[in-house]
Amino acid sequence: MTEQAMTESAMKEQRNDVLKCTALAKSFDEGPQELKILKDVNLHVSPSERIAIVGASGSGKTTLLQLLAGLDQPSSGEVLVCGHALAHMKDREQNRLRNQHLGFVYQFHHLLPEFTALENVSMPLLLRKGMSLKAVRQQSKQMLELVGMSHRVKHKPAELSGGERQRVAIARALVTQPDLVFMDEPTGNLDPNTASRIHELMTDLSRELTTSFIVVTHDMAFAEQMDKTCLLEDGSLVLS
Repeated sequence: MTEQAMTESAMKEQRNDVLKCTALAKSFDEGPQELKILKDVNLHVSPSERIAIVGASGSGKTTLLQLLAGLDQPSSGEVLVCGHALAHMKDREQNRLRNQHLGFVYQFHHLLPEFTALENVSMPLLLRKGMSLKAVRQQSKQMLELVGMSHRVKHKPAELSGGERQRVAIARALVTQPDLVFMDEPTGNLDPNTASRIHELMTDLSRELTTSFIVVTHDMAFAEQMDKTCLLEDGSLVLS
């Protein structure tokens, strides 16, 4: 293969990556010492790929997730989301990129208690300009139907079970049809049966919407059902 062909191939691969990070590192100054949380982390995520990140408590999994999403700045290294280098973007540009390309699901659903399931799911779309309220409601209802919650659109979080609240949170993360969803311990408060249903839902949505997932989890049974499992240990990320 010629040098030009190799360069074109590398550029095509980079465009196809939903996310790519290279030599990512994060450290903090603690008095006279430097505390290294992450060092030389490399990762690339393809469309529809589901990746689990596992590791001991305090190993830096959540820190890594925040760096990949642009919610924190690395000490060194680079993160590209859909071909865009986060370090070269202003805060407003990063916020727009997150709204258009990324979704987030946490262990605690963070649904707004005073709003219904439909209103909670509608929030990310309402932050966008150019969509009518009718279009927002229609798209939000479709996403709630996709996660099996069409019969609970008018219910508030307090009226839903833990699994139902997490399904609404997933619908909210997916309503903008993002390229990638970050999930931080999404099944940590769920029983095994509900956790299994959440995984099945992720698999279906990944296939139907070509959405990629990066999931931080302590649940090894959940992690083993992903396409790839990576272990974060001593600041380094390795294929498990």
